[in-house]
Amino acid sequence: MSVNNRVKHLRRPKKKATEKLRRQKTQRKRLVALGMEPAVVEKIPPHRVRALVRKPAAVKKQVAKKSAEG
Repeated sequence: MSVNNRVKHLRRPKKKATEKLRRQKTQRKRLVALGMEPAVVEKIPPHRVRALVRKPAAVKKQVAKKSAEG
């Protein structure tokens, strides 16, 4: 099939800034639900938030360790 016969409306949709902000907001809510302080979560950069959300068991363990210390 030649390149000129492509159906152009089947391309992947473009990423939107509002969707990105929505995803970041839900990821931050997940960290708060895991037990992290909301003030601490707000200061974490987005790439670190994504990394933390990938491993919820590690986040729970970290939160439990901090609560046992303090």
